[in-house]
Amino acid sequence: MYRRKITFYLFIGVLIFSFSCKKEVVTSEEKSALISENVELARDLSQIKEDGKLTVITIYNSTSYFLYRGKPMGFEYELVKKLAEHLKLELDIKVANDIDHLFDMLNRGDGDLVAFGLSVTEDRKKQVAFTDYHYLTHQVLVQRRPDNWRRLPMYKIKKQLINDPIDMIGKKVYVRKNSSYYERLKNLEKEIGGKIDIQFVSGDKTTEDIIKMVVEDKIDYTISDYNIAAINKTYNPILDIDTEISFSQRIAWAVRKNSPELLVEINSWLKNIKKKDFYYVVYNKYFKNKKSYRRRIKSDFYSKNQGKISPYDDLIKNNVERLGWDWRLLSSQIYQESRFEPNDNSWAGAVGLMQLMPGTAKDLGVKNMNDPSQNLNAGTRYLKQLHEKFFKVEDSIQRIKFTLAAYNCGLGHVRDAQRLTKAFGEDPFVWDDNVEDYLLKLSSREFFNRPEIKYGFVRGREPYLYVKEIFLRYEHYKKLIPLKTPDTSSQVVSN
Repeated sequence: MYRRKITFYLFIGVLIFSFSCKKEVVTSEEKSALISENVELARDLSQIKEDGKLTVITIYNSTSYFLYRGKPMGFEYELVKKLAEHLKLELDIKVANDIDHLFDMLNRGDGDLVAFGLSVTEDRKKQVAFTDYHYLTHQVLVQRRPDNWRRLPMYKIKKQLINDPIDMIGKKVYVRKNSSYYERLKNLEKEIGGKIDIQFVSGDKTTEDIIKMVVEDKIDYTISDYNIAAINKTYNPILDIDTEISFSQRIAWAVRKNSPELLVEINSWLKNIKKKDFYYVVYNKYFKNKKSYRRRIKSDFYSKNQGKISPYDDLIKNNVERLGWDWRLLSSQIYQESRFEPNDNSWAGAVGLMQLMPGTAKDLGVKNMNDPSQNLNAGTRYLKQLHEKFFKVEDSIQRIKFTLAAYNCGLGHVRDAQRLTKAFGEDPFVWDDNVEDYLLKLSSREFFNRPEIKYGFVRGREPYLYVKEIFLRYEHYKKLIPLKTPDTSSQVVSN
C-alpha cells in the first residue's frame, strides 16, 4: 500500500513538472525580442575607445550611404563620420545586406551603432536602446498614378487611387516583415476593422528598392516614411504619396541596451550638433535638395546604378595591370590626386588625373599631361618604379603604402623616415605605426637636422594623411563597388 502511494505521488509530481515546463509558442518577433534582451556581449564606450574604432552598421541606399563620383556620401555617413571625429575614433562602416537582421547584427556585436532611419516603436524598444530622435516623419502609402496621368485632371487621377486607408482593405501591400511598416499595417487593420493583404519582400530590399517596384508596375502598393517617399517622387513623378497612414513618428539610431555610456555620449553629441548649421545642411542635401538628388540618381557614377567609380574605370583597369593592384585602390589614389579632373592643376605645377610633375612627365615621355590615357600610363609606370624600390618590404599592403607615400612627397623623404625609424629602434620596413610616425617628425627641426637625414624638412602630415585617406576611401570602394563589373551582355542573353 505504501509503495502504491509513493508511485502515485511520483506520477502526479512528474505530470505537474511536465506541464510547468511546457514550451510556450512564441512568434518570430517575440523570439528576436527575447534574444535581444539576453545579450551577453558587453561592449560599451570604454571598450570601444580601447579598440580605437567605432563600428557602424548602416544600409546601402540613396540617402544613408553610397558613392557618387568616387566620393562616399549619405546622411548617416556624414553624421557618423563627424561622430567618430568627435570621439577621436577610427570609423568602420559595415553594410547590412538584410535590413530585417539589423538588430541581430547589433546585438551579436557586428557593430556598435545602427545608423539608419529607424522608427521608434514599443516592440523595438524591447530589442535595442534608441538615441534621441533625428527628425519626425509619418508613413504614407506609395502607389502609382495611371500611365496617362499627365493628361488627366487631378480629380480623375484621384478617382483611380486609394485616398483613404479604409480602402486598403483586401489590397496587396508589399513590405519587409521586420519593418515598422509591417507593425503599422497590423495596427491599421485593427483601426479600420478589416484585413489588408500584407505581402512580404526579402530583407535585402531597401525601401527605395520596393518603391522602384511600384514605379515599374511590378507591385501596386508599398509603405514608406514620407521623407524617403518624397525624395524618390522627385525622380519618379508618377508616384502618389498623399495618403497618410500614421501620425508623426520619431526617427532615430540604435545601440545595444547594455551600452548606456555610448547612448549618453551620442545623445549629448546629437544635442550639440543640432545647434549647428552643419546638421541641417546635411539633412537638406539628402532629403530636400531635389535637383541634386535627380542629378545623382541619373548619373552613371552613382554607385547603385552601374557599379562605376569614374569615367576612367576602363583606363584604370587597363593600366593597373602593370602594378598588380586592385583597380579600386588606384581609383582611390586618383580621386585623392585630382577628383578625376583631367585638367586639374595644382599650385605646385602638378597636372592631370595623377598630378604628374612636369619633370617626371618629361622623363616618362608624356607629350600631353592633360590627356587621361597618357597621364594614367605615365603615372602607373612611375608608381611601378617606386614600388620596385621597396623590395625589402615583405608585406604587400605595407609596400603599397610606402609606394604611395613616396609618390606624394618623394622617395628621398621616405628613405629619411626609414633611417630615422631605424635609429629609434623601430621597424623601417613597416609603414603603419612605424615609418609613418617618423615621417611626421621630419617637419620638426629637432629631427630633420639629425645626421641620418639627407633631404631635410618635409611636411610629413601631407603624405601621412595621403596614405590614410586613400586606404579609407578604398575600404568604401570595396564595400560598394564590385571588383569585377558584371558582364551585361551575358546578363541579357541569360534573361
